[in-house]
Amino acid sequence: MIAAAELAALMRSAAPHAVLDLREKGAYERSHIFRATSLPRRLLEFRLPGLVTATATPIVIYDEDGRLAELAAPTLRELGYTDVRRLAGGLAAWRAAGRPVVQGINVPSKVFGERMLHEMKTPQLPPHELAGRIERGEDLIIVDSRTPEEYARGCIPGAVSVPGGELVLRIGELVERPETTIVVHCGGRTRSYIGAESLRTMRLANPVVALENGTMGWELAGLTLERGAARWAPPVTAKGKALAESTAERVAAEEGIRSVSPDELRALQAKKPKENLYVLDVRTADEYAAGHLPGAVWAPGGQAVQATDEYVAVRAAAIVLVCDGFVRSVMTAAWLRRLGFPNVAVLAGGLPAWAQARGAVDQGQPVAIPAGYEAARRSVAHAKPGDLGGALVLNVDQSDVYARGHVPGAGWLCRSRLELKIAEIAPDKSQPVAVTCADGYASTLAAATLGRLGYGRTRVLEGGTGAWERAGLPVERGRTRLLDTPDDVVLKPYERGREAMERYLRWEEDLDEQGRSPNPLL
Repeated sequence: MIAAAELAALMRSAAPHAVLDLREKGAYERSHIFRATSLPRRLLEFRLPGLVTATATPIVIYDEDGRLAELAAPTLRELGYTDVRRLAGGLAAWRAAGRPVVQGINVPSKVFGERMLHEMKTPQLPPHELAGRIERGEDLIIVDSRTPEEYARGCIPGAVSVPGGELVLRIGELVERPETTIVVHCGGRTRSYIGAESLRTMRLANPVVALENGTMGWELAGLTLERGAARWAPPVTAKGKALAESTAERVAAEEGIRSVSPDELRALQAKKPKENLYVLDVRTADEYAAGHLPGAVWAPGGQAVQATDEYVAVRAAAIVLVCDGFVRSVMTAAWLRRLGFPNVAVLAGGLPAWAQARGAVDQGQPVAIPAGYEAARRSVAHAKPGDLGGALVLNVDQSDVYARGHVPGAGWLCRSRLELKIAEIAPDKSQPVAVTCADGYASTLAAATLGRLGYGRTRVLEGGTGAWERAGLPVERGRTRLLDTPDDVVLKPYERGREAMERYLRWEEDLDEQGRSPNPLL
């Protein structure tokens, strides 16, 4: 156990450590400890080995009252972690001790974004003023710095999709005249400001502004978004690349960004079990799929800054960024350094240098096979699609995946709370139970848990719901049989309506004051 005061002292220190919130995302969004990493208990076997690579790292786990942490501790020990501590009394005790909590998702990055706006005085353009400029046909280029998926769901009319990590590399292909105003937007505030400041770092002659409050501000002003847009910056030319490289070289020198050679990266990888290491590939999804370093995590530059806490759980760890050269990795590294990560470097020469040094290169998107899966698979009985024999069918997918399609009659249950809920759902342990999920991985782990709890007639659906569908069997859609509270998915503010958008934007604006407050958030 670790007391609240001890945890606060640990989190203020420079010592390597990780603090993991084991609750589902909905509970985490409502209230959590600043800089704690959201890692729902059901994802421990899938994500923890990548989030904490050194097994001797002190790890503190918590939930609301300590029940999930007690259930999770044996899993961490089975995964090889040797210094696992539970927050005594959970988050409730943290609050009772007068310790502050924060609301929202990716809070450290958003606090940082508001602080940058305050310190750098990023120029902003109100929605109606931009709408007027568009209507008058003024010389503008509007770039959407979010992910391509977010862009397609709704952007400012005429905007081009250029995710934040791509802006410096690709803006030269979009702007031909020095008098063209560059407008950067995202869904709210953070990525607009960081994107605009990245472009201002280039010292272009062009005016660079951020759209005030992004697409949410646009909609709240009564303006209409463009849906289904598909505009992307053209391929990088030699001229555009030279412009970007000159900026990145200057930024690397000014910010003290360190480079590591392929041999130095191999040495870091060899020490990975004892010293935490993150290798993040900051290129586009297509580039990553075409070839990447084995074990590198795809973290496109804008998202690596926007959602750093989702990629990095140990702030003191070594972080090495990879792109096709150095522009995107250097620009991302500069922001991570400013965010307070002390040990950030870039791979000199990027992926081409790694390949030239005879480093292995993987292709495609890695399949997330959970730790302990093979042992769990050997310990459970298996059922073929269509052969569930009247069993109680439990689906342990994420709730939105369940809603998109599941075995008819299957009830949804969050795997994080399986032990806490199963006695109520299936009081007779002799009852036949079949467990499924989309691909069979999480359901195999859940079936093994039920076996340990004494449910001797438990089987797992071989290949999951995917195999069921491939066998030509019908699926049921919608949240038809919820056996647990679906708090594992957090909707975006614009998916919740006008009031949620207004509340979110007020919350973001308030983060600047919190981030500059003399009272520490810990």
